[in-house]
Amino acid sequence: MSTEVLLVGVGILVTIAVLDIVIGVSNDAVNFLSSSIGSRVAPKAVITAIASLGILAGVTFSSGMMEVARKGIFHPQFFTLTEILTIFLAVMITDIILLDLFNTYGLPTSTTVSIVFELLGAAVAVSLLKIVQAGDSLATIAGYINSATAITIIMGILLSVAISFVCGAVFQFLTRLLFTFDYQRRIRRYGALWGGLAMSSITYFILVKGAKGASFMTARNVQWIHDNTALLLLIIFAISAILLLILQLLRVNILKPIVLVGTFALAMAFAANDLVNFIGVPLAGLHAYQAAMATADPLTVTMGVLGKKVQSETWILLAAGAIMVLTLWLSKKARTVTETEIGLSQQDEGSERFESISLSRAIVRMTLGIFDMVRAVVPQGVRALISRRLSPESAPVPAGPGIPPSFDLLRASVNLMVASAVVSYATAYQLPLSTTYVTFMVAMGTSFADQAWGRETAVYRITGVLAVIGGWFMTAVIAFTFAALFAAIIFYGEALGVLLLLALAGALIRNAHHKHLAIAEAAHKEKVFNLKSIEDPRKSVETTFEHMSLLLKEIRESLDTTLEALFTQRYDRLRVQRKRLGKIQQWSNIISANIFKTMRLIDQKGLTVSHRYAQTIRRLQKITDGHRDIVLRAYTHIGNHHKGLLPVQIAELEQVRELLNEILLEVETTFSRKQTANLDRLTEKDGRLRALAAELNARQVPRISDNTSKTRLSILYYAIVGNAMMLSKQNLELLEIFDIAFGKFEHQEE
Repeated sequence: MSTEVLLVGVGILVTIAVLDIVIGVSNDAVNFLSSSIGSRVAPKAVITAIASLGILAGVTFSSGMMEVARKGIFHPQFFTLTEILTIFLAVMITDIILLDLFNTYGLPTSTTVSIVFELLGAAVAVSLLKIVQAGDSLATIAGYINSATAITIIMGILLSVAISFVCGAVFQFLTRLLFTFDYQRRIRRYGALWGGLAMSSITYFILVKGAKGASFMTARNVQWIHDNTALLLLIIFAISAILLLILQLLRVNILKPIVLVGTFALAMAFAANDLVNFIGVPLAGLHAYQAAMATADPLTVTMGVLGKKVQSETWILLAAGAIMVLTLWLSKKARTVTETEIGLSQQDEGSERFESISLSRAIVRMTLGIFDMVRAVVPQGVRALISRRLSPESAPVPAGPGIPPSFDLLRASVNLMVASAVVSYATAYQLPLSTTYVTFMVAMGTSFADQAWGRETAVYRITGVLAVIGGWFMTAVIAFTFAALFAAIIFYGEALGVLLLLALAGALIRNAHHKHLAIAEAAHKEKVFNLKSIEDPRKSVETTFEHMSLLLKEIRESLDTTLEALFTQRYDRLRVQRKRLGKIQQWSNIISANIFKTMRLIDQKGLTVSHRYAQTIRRLQKITDGHRDIVLRAYTHIGNHHKGLLPVQIAELEQVRELLNEILLEVETTFSRKQTANLDRLTEKDGRLRALAAELNARQVPRISDNTSKTRLSILYYAIVGNAMMLSKQNLELLEIFDIAFGKFEHQEE
C-alpha cells in the first residue's frame, strides 16, 4: 500500500470525524439538556446557548483524554502505520453506523463504550491476523492488547452505573428531606448556603480536578491551583452564597441560576470527557501518519511514537467544539433521545413509552418487599416524619397555562450537580467513564428517590430503564463484533474494502434517516393529543373532543384500509394496520387521562359537568376494542392462508363499510368543528345499518347450511357486521354526551 493511499485513509478518518461528532452529539446531548429541559428552567434557546458555551469551554480540557485513543486499548509499538489505519478506519466506520442506529430509535447509548469496544475489537482482529500470518501462537495476543488499561476502563464504566444511581438517589433523598416538595419557603431560609455549596462543589470538580487536562494550562498553573484549593473553594462558596442571597432579596428563584450553571458545567464536563470519542482516533491517525512520514521507511516503521504524551492543539479542539455546538442547535435526533430520558423520570403519570415485562414486575415486587421490611424496623414517628416531608402531594399546583414541567427545579439541580461531579472526577483521572451512563442513572436515581416511580408507573419506568441498559450491553457487543469484522475486511481488501464499508455505512445511515422521519411523524401525532390548556375548563373539554375526532379519523381510515385489504387478501397492508393498533390504543389512553385531568380541573373551579362526560372513556374503550377485533381477525385470517371471503360476502360487507364510514366521518367532523350534532340524521343512519345487519345475517344462514361459507368465514363475517353495529352505537353515545356536556357548560356560564 503506497503512502498516497495512506494519506487518503487519513483524510477519510478526518472526514468521518466530522460526521461522528454530529452523530455522537445527537446522542449525548441528552446528558446535559434533559434536566434543564425537563424542569423548563428557561426557554430552549437559552438552555441551548448556555450548553453551547459549556461545550466550547470543555473541549479545551479534553487534551489529556486523547491518550486513551492512542495507547489506552492496545500497544502501538507492535503495529505499523498501515495496521494502525486499518484499526482506526474500522473503528470510525463502525462508530457512525452504531450511534446513528441508536439515535434513530431515541435510545441514549454511550459513545465512550462504543469507542472503547470498537478499538478493542479492531485491535484484537488485526492482532490475530498478524499472529496468523507470522505463524505465532495465539497466546501472544496478550502482548498486543493493553489489557490492564482496557479492563480498568471497562470496570470504571460498569461501576459508574451503580455509583451514579446510588449517588443520585441518596443526594436527592437528603435534599428533598431538607427542602420537601414545597421547597420555595425553605429555599428562602437557607437556599443561598445550599447554592454556595453546590457552586463550590462543581467548581472543585471542574476547575481544580480538571485543570491538568486543559490544553492551555501550564504545569505551574496546575500546581498553583492544587496548592490553593481550599482557599479557592472558600472564596467561591462565599461569593456564590452572597450573590444568591442578593438574588433572593430581588425575589429571583435561585434554583434557576443554579440549574443553568449546572447545565453549563455538565456540558463542559461532557465536552472534556467525551470529545476523545469523536476526534481521538482521527487525531491519533494523523499523528501516526506525520510520525511515519518523518522516517526513512514509513510503511514498515512501528508506531511506538503514539505511546508518548502529545498535547492536542487548542485550535483543533475549538473547531471540534464549534461543530458540536452547531449540532446541538440543529439536530432533530438529539431531541428524540432527550425525550426518552425525560419520559422515564417525569414526576406525574403520563404516556408511558414502554410496556411492562415480567422482569420489571419482579423487581417491583422485590422492592415493595424490601420497603415492607424497612417499615417493620423503623419507628412509626420517623416513618411519619419522612413520609410527610417526602410527600409529592405537598408540591404546589403549577401556575400558568400549558403542560407542567416533568419534574421540579430542585431535582434538576441535584441531577446536574451530582452528574457533573462524577464525570469531572473521572476526567481528572483520565478514566473515560460514560457520560451517558452517569447522567442517565443519576436521573433515574433522583426520580426513584422522588417517588416518581409510583405504584402506577414503576413497572413501565423500570422496563424503560432495563431497555436502555440492555441497549448499552448491546452497544459493547455490536461495537466489538463489527469493528473486528470491518478491520478484517480492510486488512484483506485494503482500499476496496474501505470503499465497500463506506458505501454500506452511507446506505445504512440513509435508511436510518428515513426511519427516523417516520418515527418523528408518529411522535408528532402523539403530541397532538397532549392537553395544552389546563386552566380553562370549557377549553379543556373542547380539546378532549377535538382529540376524539383525531382518534376517530385514525380508526376510520384504519378500518377502511383493513376491510379493503381483507377483500383483496393483501397481507402486507394488514400487517401495517396491525402495527397501528398499539399507537391507536396509546392515543385512546392519553385522551382518557386528559378526561380525568379535565374532570379534576372542573371540580377545582367549582363547576359541574354532566356525569355522562366520564362515560366517554368507556365509549372510547369499546370503539378501540371493536376496531382491534376487526383488524386482528382480518390479519389472522389472511395470515393463516384461509380461504378469502366469497364475492357475495364482499359485496354485502361493502355496504356495511360504506354506511359505517359515513357515520364515523360525521361524528368526527362534528367534534373537530365543534358544531351542533345532527342526532336525528345519525340515528336514522344507525337504524339503516342495523336493518342491513339483520338482513345480511339472514342471508348468511343458507350459506352456512349448504356449507358454502366455511366455519371460519362465517365467524369472520358475523364479527365484522357485529362490530360495525357496536361502533355505530358507541359513536352515537359520544355525540349525545358531547351535546349534553356543552349544554350544561353554556347554562352555567349564563
